[in-house]
Amino acid sequence: MQTQDRDAARNRFSEGKPLWVRAIATPATEFGPTPLPLLSGQIPEGFQGTLYRNGPGRLSRQGQTVDHWFDGDGGILAVRFDAGEATASYRYVQTQELQAEEAKDQFLYSGYGQMAPGPVWKRWGVPPKNVANTSVLALPDKLLALWEGGNPHALDPVTLETQGLDALSGLTPKLTYSAHPKRDPQTGNIYNFGVIFGPKTYIQLYCSHASGAIDRQASIPLPGLSLVHDFVLAGRYLVFVVPPLRLQMLPIMLATKSLSDALQWQPHQGTQIIVIDRDTFEEVNRFETEPWFQWHFGNGYEDAAGNIVLDYIRYPDFQTNQWLKEVVTGYPQTPASGELWQLHINPQTGQVLQNEQRFNFGCEFPIVSPLETGQKTTAIYLNHHSHSPRPVEEMFDSIARIDGKNAAVRSMAFPSGCYPMEAIYAPDPNSPDQGWLLTVVFDGNQDQSTVQIFTANQLDLGPIAVLGLPEIIPFGFHGTWQAAM
Repeated sequence: MQTQDRDAARNRFSEGKPLWVRAIATPATEFGPTPLPLLSGQIPEGFQGTLYRNGPGRLSRQGQTVDHWFDGDGGILAVRFDAGEATASYRYVQTQELQAEEAKDQFLYSGYGQMAPGPVWKRWGVPPKNVANTSVLALPDKLLALWEGGNPHALDPVTLETQGLDALSGLTPKLTYSAHPKRDPQTGNIYNFGVIFGPKTYIQLYCSHASGAIDRQASIPLPGLSLVHDFVLAGRYLVFVVPPLRLQMLPIMLATKSLSDALQWQPHQGTQIIVIDRDTFEEVNRFETEPWFQWHFGNGYEDAAGNIVLDYIRYPDFQTNQWLKEVVTGYPQTPASGELWQLHINPQTGQVLQNEQRFNFGCEFPIVSPLETGQKTTAIYLNHHSHSPRPVEEMFDSIARIDGKNAAVRSMAFPSGCYPMEAIYAPDPNSPDQGWLLTVVFDGNQDQSTVQIFTANQLDLGPIAVLGLPEIIPFGFHGTWQAAM
């Protein structure tokens, strides 16, 4: 699509809608290695490494929009910093399904919320499209594009060329690999899981070497067909919080409903917490508590008494899924706001010792320094709304730092019409207790995406460097920082 045509399509789709809609109004445009102009500030001295981000880059074909934000084709942004300069690339993950749809220029597959075209009987037994759009895992010799409904795709970490599905020396085609692996900063071991649906539903646990190769697996039964998106590494434990969602299997088997539409909120089931010994993969305890839903956790750790403390974004129900579905229309209308909570549990007795709200603004995407994964954290960073209650149709406009000791909040509110994505923490190699935050910001006033760098513990002072990207980057989900080797 030519620039003039893209601009016209963007104007048509976004008319009368919030400015953030302009970022998703047309499919993202790929670009090769491009030096980024420094718009303001200065790249920190010695700042070397690569920021990777993943998210739905294409949400429409021939005027037809996907039915859920989760069903857009994955696009990877890589921003490489070296010797005071930055170079960026953006590429779609070339899945087999994307290539087939490109050839016919139409949607062909079912997905999380999408239903394949044509009669129902043609959908029977056909696996969902692997959109490879949720997160990334940087390994020494490759980059993984993650999507929790299947195997990851391997990419060249420099060129972003897609190398194909990667079994990590342990996955079969039927096993899934979630988008939220946890890397132990002391051993380098990587922990992850996949939810496996079938006659028996279970969590498949994985432990990998730093190379990504899986060397240990185990299966943990689930109470029902639920949705588990993230988990916590907390000291000696892995913790899974299973929300009271249940999947209707009959419409899934008959291909009359998407996975998204077949998930039912059943608060009477309660939330189930499963605690696993990370060294043995044996179940330590499981117990039920009050109902809530969460997509993401900030971090977890063991306190001095051996209790588990974890931070999470809590929703009262599953309305968040409907809001995410409505994003692709450009004007979501379903109220659904998450807040930061902290949960304290005794892993041996299953007692909930404390479960309280920490931050009263609508927020999401909690992150910590990767050097503190599984340990007590210096600070949590998250995206939030500067107004409470937030306008239902708006994206996040601020990033906050919440101190781990005294809960003091420092926040950066972006100018009106500017929207930051999930912040990514880059540790300072010369001072491990210091670091930087990176985020990609879309300015709807200028139709421009930028990369912005902040000093992490002085977030409220504003960006220390702003770099211009050559194309608009649609709102994405998750990313990572890989320090230069």
